[in-house]
Amino acid sequence: MRKGTTPPKEPNPKPFRAAGPFVLPVYFQGYNQDGVWCEKFPENLSQTDKKDPIMTETAIPQAAPVSHPTDENRAAEARPTPLATFLAETGMPPEAVAYFGALTPHKFDAPEQETVALMVSVAVHDLGWLRRVKVLGEERFRWLSGMVTNAVNDLALNSGAWNLVLNAQGRIQGDLHVWREGEKLNLTVTADQYEKLLAHLNRFIIMDDVELEPENDTALGLAGPLAAGVLTRLGLPEPESMTSVRATWNGQPIRLARSYGVLAPHYELWVQLEQIPALWKALTDAGAIPVGAATLTAFRIAEGIPAYGIDIAERDLPQEAVPQAESLSGAMKSVRAKSEQLAPPQVALSFNKGCYLGQEIVERIRSRGSVHRHLRSLELFGTVPAAGAELTSTDGVAAGQITSAAELPLASGRRVFALGMIRSEAEMRNQSLIYNTETASGTACILAAPAVSSAG
Repeated sequence: MRKGTTPPKEPNPKPFRAAGPFVLPVYFQGYNQDGVWCEKFPENLSQTDKKDPIMTETAIPQAAPVSHPTDENRAAEARPTPLATFLAETGMPPEAVAYFGALTPHKFDAPEQETVALMVSVAVHDLGWLRRVKVLGEERFRWLSGMVTNAVNDLALNSGAWNLVLNAQGRIQGDLHVWREGEKLNLTVTADQYEKLLAHLNRFIIMDDVELEPENDTALGLAGPLAAGVLTRLGLPEPESMTSVRATWNGQPIRLARSYGVLAPHYELWVQLEQIPALWKALTDAGAIPVGAATLTAFRIAEGIPAYGIDIAERDLPQEAVPQAESLSGAMKSVRAKSEQLAPPQVALSFNKGCYLGQEIVERIRSRGSVHRHLRSLELFGTVPAAGAELTSTDGVAAGQITSAAELPLASGRRVFALGMIRSEAEMRNQSLIYNTETASGTACILAAPAVSSAG
């Protein structure tokens, strides 16, 4: 594509496959940068910057706050998970709430007891809000590598990686995990992103021998320092960090994967829908304590793991929203090394892979400039604020915004953790920040690493 020409129109999305004689592969895989930058450029750069963009702090202003769907809208669109459906048929089913696009149990016990299960024992929880998609076809590795930000071709056998999905302007359209089992590729994505991401990916299946096919399985989660013992009692193997393994349980196939975790190991147990009641009973009989979405959310925030649509917004650039290996502090690297979860599982960008959609923006930020805000883990000293609470410095200068916050009841006492988008200048001052809304107030400090341990 030559400079000044109009890029081809993208085809209308079709269910799980799209094809047509378009030249789009040249557009984002050939990387004619003049063509891309002329026609597809971040909206928040000036006309002068578009000629020879240098990513400075003034070149990429802070994005406006993104509104999130209300709880009522989420509940109206969400469907019960297989576990929620099963528990609804029992005598006293737990309340179900919308969580990542599905209705799942809100809580089973007091927050203190559920937190203890995750921190020092073993917890079982719903993962029915996850969806898996097969990536089929002879060109699946090449095509998928051109659509996501992390390694695909170099994934080790039976391993996985966190990825972002970008548009041509480098904006984050969603996140997912890519898993490789032998020569097979699978995607794991949350239910609230499922339709949007599949439509986005299908638009870029042009003349490629690629097809996306949904899986029909579902999952339960097992987490906590004693989780491996429960797997052993069920005769199941224990996968290593960010790997998966196939086994047989109860005469049926089961897939086990160990996903990312900072404060505790996290396992996914994938089975057919009809196996959920038996697996739930087996896990609880083996000592796993049921935990609901409320405690899972607080634990996720304490671990510093962002959620798309909550902590990561569609307007965010990758370097704003996710850490890079070279930018992680020594304290964070040390914490992850001790938990056998080194930095790479939480790094969604690879600078050693081939071309992918949105890479021009990512590479120019890395090589020629910087962004002026970053998503950071926080500890709050005060009441729990709602998402969107503004942060200021002690002298009243805007410092950022809280994206999510929750209280974690620990053995040592109540603590409040949060994630927030923090301006670089505020972070450099290394001072406490202030939040003050109609319903909550207090101070916030930026954490270099999770400030809790298995001891609480």
